[in-house]
Amino acid sequence: MVQYRRLVPSVLSPGTLYIVSTPIGNLEDITYRAVRVLRQANLVAAEDTRRTAKLFAPYGITTRRVSLHEHNEAKRIPSLLRRLSRGETVAVVSDAGTPLVSDPGARLVRATLEAGHRVEAVPGPSAVLAALAASGLAADGFTFVGFPPARSKDRKLLFSKLALQQRPVVFFEAPHRIRHSLLDLQEIVGDRHIAVCREITKRHETLVIGPISSILSKIKEIRGEFTIVVSGGPIAETVVQLPSSTKLTEEFGQMTAVGLSRREAIRSLATRYGQSSRTVYQCLEETKVERYVD
Repeated sequence: MVQYRRLVPSVLSPGTLYIVSTPIGNLEDITYRAVRVLRQANLVAAEDTRRTAKLFAPYGITTRRVSLHEHNEAKRIPSLLRRLSRGETVAVVSDAGTPLVSDPGARLVRATLEAGHRVEAVPGPSAVLAALAASGLAADGFTFVGFPPARSKDRKLLFSKLALQQRPVVFFEAPHRIRHSLLDLQEIVGDRHIAVCREITKRHETLVIGPISSILSKIKEIRGEFTIVVSGGPIAETVVQLPSSTKLTEEFGQMTAVGLSRREAIRSLATRYGQSSRTVYQCLEETKVERYVD
């Protein structure tokens, strides 16, 4: 008879900090291991103890909880390290998904490692990977940037740099900024294909895929949590006809206005249209913008 060795011990390792992924919507997505770790831990540090209580109730988890969020993380670290030094086990959870991904906890993990304690991840749900898989835009790799800046100028600067990416880009956005962000994105990267995922795994989950202009007309209900997947830029062999000289100059001016260097703006335009930087440079030069070009 084949003997299977237990790969994960049933008893938690003393003095270990566990980073536990929790459901991003559907409570059935929690793993057996996550439930076991949360039950056996001496303490759970939660981003919001009230939201965590709603997760714990269906699974009969009664472990004591303390808050750990961006405003108290620095103050909370010493007491958590003392617990670890006494051999206790501490589990960290965010409101949803994998902790430390656009959530607090990074400083605690660094401090734990520096103190010589063990850190162990308990993997599970991730809005980033779920959106990427469902979008149809997945590739060999991707770039994740969390939440874009709140100010439009700063967002455009970020999007201008991302326009050079040939792999998909994934980011989160708040409901009150989703339309503004998509308008800024369209202005910088053109009418590129994107996937907008709302309320992933929840009852009212929606997934809309298409050009940005089409997406903007389809977003009716601006509520919930959004994860956006942006298709990669055109590869070098894909040539797209350059717009008029006036339009190209206007796009160049927008990019430099938000903080991109002249060289970065030319490279971004070259990537957008599948042209060489030299071709874009020459086109700009012909429209009498030599003063902007290195």
